[in-house]
Amino acid sequence: MAKQQRATRLEERIEDLRAEIDGIIDDRVAKIASQSPGVPPGVIRNLLTARAPSCRCAQYIELCGSKAKDPD
Repeated sequence: MAKQQRATRLEERIEDLRAEIDGIIDDRVAKIASQSPGVPPGVIRNLLTARAPSCRCAQYIELCGSKAKDPD
């Protein structure tokens, strides 16, 4: 039973992290969109996350690396 409980906790932590990363990406999209009138937010989000499309954690790491090189 402890193993199941631990897996559930891990799943919850993963979901929390994914939601937090989505929020960070959404904030970045909003900032860029405010500087780029007429460009749909979905397009901006796709451009930001295209380098690591399959994993939100990889997207976050990619964005953080980009941010360090090219601050907003």
